[in-house]
Amino acid sequence: MLSVVAVDDEALALRRLEIAISQMADAELIGKARSGRDGMELIRRLKPDVVLLDIQMSGFGGFDLLDSLEPEELPLVIFVTAFESFAARAFEVSAVDYVLKPVEFERLSAALARARRNLQLASSEQRARELRDVVAHLRGHNDAGAERDETFAREFWAQRRGDFVRVPVEHLDWIEAERDYVRLHARGQAYILRATLANMASRLDPALFVRIRRSALIRADRIEAVRKPNYGDYRVVLTSGQELRVGKTYLKSVRDLIATTAAQRG
Repeated sequence: MLSVVAVDDEALALRRLEIAISQMADAELIGKARSGRDGMELIRRLKPDVVLLDIQMSGFGGFDLLDSLEPEELPLVIFVTAFESFAARAFEVSAVDYVLKPVEFERLSAALARARRNLQLASSEQRARELRDVVAHLRGHNDAGAERDETFAREFWAQRRGDFVRVPVEHLDWIEAERDYVRLHARGQAYILRATLANMASRLDPALFVRIRRSALIRADRIEAVRKPNYGDYRVVLTSGQELRVGKTYLKSVRDLIATTAAQRG
């Protein structure tokens, strides 16, 4: 039985991994963590065969976790993230593997099968060397791709009618806070995600999204117009025709982002 720990700061992503592994007869999820630091402690305590690791976590991320472990503490690593195809070449001759989000059951099963074989074939020292090589390649890839904003989220897994649904960031129109949750509005559909609005704002490109009031974020290129129907009352009109109230203190930020977006288009 292959023992597995999963580390990802997205609760829905962790839940998806948990469901997938629960359907595998030869693998067991023995622990999960929502941060790199918690994942590091979990690995040291449980000593799993494999860690499913998201690199792009806020704060203490996947690379930080790996840097903090001694070679003898390192399990086999399967990165669970969104790499572009050319970055995947780093894994071709390595015991390290990766699966793309959204995780597909068959791909995860294949990655775990590969991990099982490599546990038997490669020494811990060899696996540590290969991991260092892969991490160095990926770090260089991330640095080279910084201008492409790869540090920002590309998608979210949210609930709609009881199902977990992938919502690409490019489909988002606006986001509103609802107590301990946020509601994502995308292409005429609404989705629920357990997160704060502040957390969502930190994961979205500030060059694309702007806060229009304390409880709402909006994508700038979805704004058709800014209206002032009454004194002190400001509204943004979306390309969908929907109108949203703008807090007076946020009006300048909205206008500045619209101007920047228009200049970039021009």
